[in-house]
Amino acid sequence: MRVLIPRGGSWGDEVARLVTEAGFEPLILPLVTIEPAEDQEHLQRILAQLAEGRFDWLVVTSQSTVRVLPRVPVSVHVAAVGAVTAASLRERGVPVAFIPTKQSAAGLVDEWPIREGRVLWPHALDARPTIADGLRRHGMQVTEVVAYRTVPVFESGDALAEAVSTQTGAIPVVGADATRQQEELQAAGEDGADAVLTAVEPAETPIDAVLVTSGSVAKQVARLGLAGDTRIIAIGDQTAEDCRKHGLRVAGIAQRPNAQALVAALVAAAGR
Repeated sequence: MRVLIPRGGSWGDEVARLVTEAGFEPLILPLVTIEPAEDQEHLQRILAQLAEGRFDWLVVTSQSTVRVLPRVPVSVHVAAVGAVTAASLRERGVPVAFIPTKQSAAGLVDEWPIREGRVLWPHALDARPTIADGLRRHGMQVTEVVAYRTVPVFESGDALAEAVSTQTGAIPVVGADATRQQEELQAAGEDGADAVLTAVEPAETPIDAVLVTSGSVAKQVARLGLAGDTRIIAIGDQTAEDCRKHGLRVAGIAQRPNAQALVAALVAAAGR
């Protein structure tokens, strides 16, 4: 069974290793890349307000956001959507005051601990309004700002399909920095694993399963026109919802947003 892994870098290598150990054949082909926000002047103005301590809370829902943050004052409480994002914040020396038990945007809103204050939420251009709307219902004053954009690696559905099924020729590959989350990618070089197929190798067998790590990836997977029995494995409930929105049938959902749980869900969906 061939498994499409939509992120590269060391994260992709780690997932490919786990997929191989489970007895499957991994194919690393990153589908989206991260680009800076277009309105940098506005972003920097809002981040300057954060550095000045003009917010009570900072909500971080992506490791890509962590990259653009300035020094966060100790007066600002920080909420992370999940353990992976929280770990990235702590690596930057930013203490995390709140992580929801259910690690998703909806979980963060449902478990939000206070009912007043000023919140900054930097997010992707295409982020859903779940957090902003939910926190405003809780009485919070929410400021939003676009911190980054997710951009398809392949400009057309045909180019994307060709990258998966091509027999010859070099395909542009963009990989993800493994220490960064869910939706964070950078240029990939050698995959460094003999058992891992790269996008320039023949793809003579179909894709039997896809590991979907974000809503933006789900959108690109939908462009592939995969067979109806392709097993779609989502990294969490929110991603599973995004998959369904794009017409993908979800076969499994990871219990935790990490590589091990994602592959465990694949194994369970495959009946092994």
